[in-house]
Amino acid sequence: MAKENVKKVVLAYSGGLDTSIIVPWLKNNYGCEVVCFCADLGQEEELEGLEEKAIQTGASKLYVRDLREEFLTDFVFPTLQAGAVYEREYLLGTSFARPIIAKHLVEVAELENADGIAHGCTGKGNDQVRFEVTVMALNPKLKTIAPWREWDIRSREDALAYAEEFHVPVRQSLKKIYSRDRNLFHLSHEGGPLENPWNEPEEEMYQLSVSPQDAPDTPTYVEIGFEKGIPVSINGETLPPVDLFTRLNKVGSANAIGRIDMVENRLVGMKSRGVYETPGGTILHKAHQALESICLDKQTMHYKDILAVKYAELVYNGLWYTRLREALDAFVQVTQENVTGTVRLKLYKGNIIVAGRKSPFSLYREDYASFGEEDVYNQKDAEGFIQLFGLPVKVEALLSIDGGGKSRYRQPDYTKFKRD
Repeated sequence: MAKENVKKVVLAYSGGLDTSIIVPWLKNNYGCEVVCFCADLGQEEELEGLEEKAIQTGASKLYVRDLREEFLTDFVFPTLQAGAVYEREYLLGTSFARPIIAKHLVEVAELENADGIAHGCTGKGNDQVRFEVTVMALNPKLKTIAPWREWDIRSREDALAYAEEFHVPVRQSLKKIYSRDRNLFHLSHEGGPLENPWNEPEEEMYQLSVSPQDAPDTPTYVEIGFEKGIPVSINGETLPPVDLFTRLNKVGSANAIGRIDMVENRLVGMKSRGVYETPGGTILHKAHQALESICLDKQTMHYKDILAVKYAELVYNGLWYTRLREALDAFVQVTQENVTGTVRLKLYKGNIIVAGRKSPFSLYREDYASFGEEDVYNQKDAEGFIQLFGLPVKVEALLSIDGGGKSRYRQPDYTKFKRD
């Protein structure tokens, strides 16, 4: 689609520097009408006056949708149920926020009869992939415009100069150090001193959580109730998703919970260092894991752990709207049928300690201990089990001995472990 055929574009808009200057840039370079869309995912940014700013910048209108509950129920909770964690630590706070934004971006584009959508993602990050693959899945006929891959702006100084030239009202200055993404689930930090992985994050960088040193000197106990793997209550009080998560964020932040500093492998091929604050999400992940430990049988749990890695990879790579993710979800939902119960956690200076777990579907039965030996477990049965379980090992050793040798594991050469 040629530039002259683009008559209307819907822009994913935050009101920040990049998306603010994209509005006049689109009008100047594509000659199109620009409609802005802002998704409220609980980033707690001041939305008042955002419409006026968008219009003043050159947009024809602004849509704002409160997507916090949909974000939790349709994206966060399924990922929680799956136990998905990317590269051992990342709870995917930015990753699963992008497909819901792109979903509604497409809906607004269709509502406006727009020719395409635009976003402010750079050409070096993962988010461009997440946005654009989602658009491909939901409406492949929409054109996607990514200004960072087209324009000559290469720095914050360039962006501020462009804003000044076209009278774009911005609050940002050259003093901004970190690149951040915030929603109800987490807050991420990248750039600045973090670009050197040897540098310890500055304490003043953190915005959601207190430092462990400043956290209370007495532990905080919290009980979380689950129904089929979905969190539904705190300390016995049933709460709707947004209220529940907001409360967990508050108690987690006060106890320094959820700080992660990691170097991750981006989809686009490079490593990047990020620091994440995920107080409520970290609490829920630990609680859910503890409840599954008594509700899932061994085979299901072990296989689910394998699939969790693939699930996390799909979410991280922006492949939310795929048949494979839906298929994995179907498996996960079966595993969660009996994950109902309560977990008690002790929060203390950045640590989450499991203090108790209970479930009407628990497979852990202490009452078995009072049964007669023949009723549940006959210790003599272990002999036959061990003989069969160890049979392959025994056969290998017998073949070596019968061949005139000895077991390959006898008398290892410990000299190779000695220092010169």
